[in-house]
Amino acid sequence: MRSTTILRTKLSGIGTALLLAAISPAHADDPAKILKSMTDYLTSQKTLSASFDSDIEIITPELQKIQFASSGQIKLGRPDKLRVRRTGGYADVELVYDGKTVSLYGNDAKAYMQAELAGTVDQMIGEMQAHSGLGMPGTDLLLTNAFEELMGTATDGKHIGQGVVDGVECEHLAFRTPETDWQIWIETGAKPVPRKYVITSKTVTGAPQYTLRTRDWKTDAFAEDTFVFKPPAGATKIEINSVAMAEFDELPPGTPTGAKK
Repeated sequence: MRSTTILRTKLSGIGTALLLAAISPAHADDPAKILKSMTDYLTSQKTLSASFDSDIEIITPELQKIQFASSGQIKLGRPDKLRVRRTGGYADVELVYDGKTVSLYGNDAKAYMQAELAGTVDQMIGEMQAHSGLGMPGTDLLLTNAFEELMGTATDGKHIGQGVVDGVECEHLAFRTPETDWQIWIETGAKPVPRKYVITSKTVTGAPQYTLRTRDWKTDAFAEDTFVFKPPAGATKIEINSVAMAEFDELPPGTPTGAKK
């Protein structure tokens, strides 16, 4: 019995050592280098499109964790064109940016809002996040300075190893910042696109997460009217305010703030 116990202890120790060796920086590729290959690929593309599924978690006052799911499509034309459609259980919304005007349309509300905002997609995303209160997690992957944005507050990074997302082999990276832990799975090969992105909010009780899974990445040219906003028949134009913006959020009104980066 004693010899069996000793053997099990030794085997357990060997297993732990192998696991630590597998994720140790001394035995793994540089996570920053792998991440840079992804951001370089994305920023080098003049046009990008993809489909996505997202899950955002919230923690209720009773400390219950609830998850809200949505799906959508994104189309990006650098430097100043963007179209995003997202459909969830509480909102069916579309954002269209043509380099001069940003338009938000809510299919459920049958209403749209517009604001003059000349500039690039980077500038539009920054303004929307700073002043609208509309959550846009995951958009940091699209910025022209995506690598600097992602790594700006990172205090630690690891190449965990390989993983498979939707049947696609990926490199699995994990990073830490003072407020969040985040992971990303990047497709291996000549097209290093992000396949999965998970943000964990460490400063919120219960550590809620935001998960983004992407697929169907393409670099095809778009039709000329792709980034032209045409209000649907019967849609009403409304003023931009915090109450109206709540109708365009991933979360239903009154829900606690979810995970964010």
